[in-house]
Amino acid sequence: MTKRILHIVTNIDKYKGLKYPTGLWLGELTHAYDEFEKHDYIQDIVSPLGGRSPIEPKSLGRFVADKSVLKRKNDPSFMKLLENTKKPSEINWQDYDVIYYTGGHGVMWDFLDNPDLQEITKNIYEKGGIVSSVCHGYCGLLNVRLSNNKYLIQGKKLTGFAWCEEVLAGVAKKVPYNAEKLAKERGANYQRTFIPFTPNVVQDGHLITGQNPFSARVTAKTIVAALEENS
Repeated sequence: MTKRILHIVTNIDKYKGLKYPTGLWLGELTHAYDEFEKHDYIQDIVSPLGGRSPIEPKSLGRFVADKSVLKRKNDPSFMKLLENTKKPSEINWQDYDVIYYTGGHGVMWDFLDNPDLQEITKNIYEKGGIVSSVCHGYCGLLNVRLSNNKYLIQGKKLTGFAWCEEVLAGVAKKVPYNAEKLAKERGANYQRTFIPFTPNVVQDGHLITGQNPFSARVTAKTIVAALEENS
């Protein structure tokens, strides 16, 4: 059977209380989308509110916007998907083998405490599906509780955008919380690379997480390998 991927993207276009723009880090979606497309997986895109997912301007910069990003950015049909994302209530979690949380700083506001996404994530995980994220996407995992009321990430190895990377990116004073610290407080075994902004993927069973924007493609490849191994 064809595998199905549920991508989660943000609706937030500015840092709360600031005029500083943010949004979806486009490459974190397109790099994964490319890899899943190679295997003819069915892919859907959901955001907390449905509708438009704004793009983080920095993700279109000339040093980070590679062929994958530019191809999708210039593809009207793909961009239409980001203008018309589905709401969580419009999908059935049972249809999906993977939930994949993308990043961009916007997710720090609308992923952390979304009950609909938390329920979908819990159900996919407990069904044996893959729960995954890249970069700030792990904010969507931090407060997910399983049926036993334990945090999904408790006792699990994971990664996500590191606090040192927030500092180096110059936004440490703009973000609403320290996601790395919060992951550790939830009992996760947080792991990062020694050198910031280098690819890093951590797998713990069917929890697969990537550290930063440069980890998206290898995160997707790890997901594909896990799916193919279990097919």
